[in-house]
Amino acid sequence: MEESYFPVHCVAKLTTKSVIAFFLCNVWLLLRGTLRDHLSGKTKEPLGLAMRVRIALGSAKGILYLHTEADPPIFHRDIKASIILLDSRLNAKVADFGLSRLAPVPDIEGTTPGHVSTVVMGTPGYLDPEYFLTQKLTDKSDVYSLGVVFLELLTGMHPISHGKNIVREVNTAYRSGMIFSVVDDRLGAYPAECVERFVNLGLKCCQEETEARPSMAEVVRELETIWGMMPEFDTKTISGDVSSSDLVSVVIPPITPR
Repeated sequence: MEESYFPVHCVAKLTTKSVIAFFLCNVWLLLRGTLRDHLSGKTKEPLGLAMRVRIALGSAKGILYLHTEADPPIFHRDIKASIILLDSRLNAKVADFGLSRLAPVPDIEGTTPGHVSTVVMGTPGYLDPEYFLTQKLTDKSDVYSLGVVFLELLTGMHPISHGKNIVREVNTAYRSGMIFSVVDDRLGAYPAECVERFVNLGLKCCQEETEARPSMAEVVRELETIWGMMPEFDTKTISGDVSSSDLVSVVIPPITPR
């Protein structure tokens, strides 16, 4: 099996509102930090629900861009809280394409394969279980990983900690009607219906079966609905453009056979 990574020459084609060259990554991290930094309490002010939904929406739009508008389309393969960078206004930027794969392209008959066969790579806790078992990478693999990030945004938990898996823990709380018991205390006051929809979306993204997960476009639409449900005061106090789909090019090795 030949493993082809995302090539350097494709960086120029990832043109969105804000693309930062990979050699600026260290400066970016030092000045703004990652989503994981903010969820771990390494920053001064906690993130409220409106800001977390906005970060989720910006991240989802960035991944949707990779899947549908990038030329060529890309599967990220290593989405996690530590590669979502936040700028001074806490706009989300998707970074680190080091494990990314080019998405399938139509064959001579015009048929596009539904997956890429590849060795399993990624970060424990974020890996699509079906990809792990079958070595078939799809756009829904990124949906699963981003769903784990959504659960992190809601709970503040790590994907795996002290033998506990975030998907299993949130699922258990949800099924027992105790979902608010796992919500991050630092959220402050929040509309219960928005949290419930956000949790439901995160768990749908983390379904074990690929076909049971929503598409990234459906994820974006649901997040836009949740954002529209947020109290007007919460959304108006947040500056920045929630419609942006910003990407950051970080570590992008050339295509290399494995």
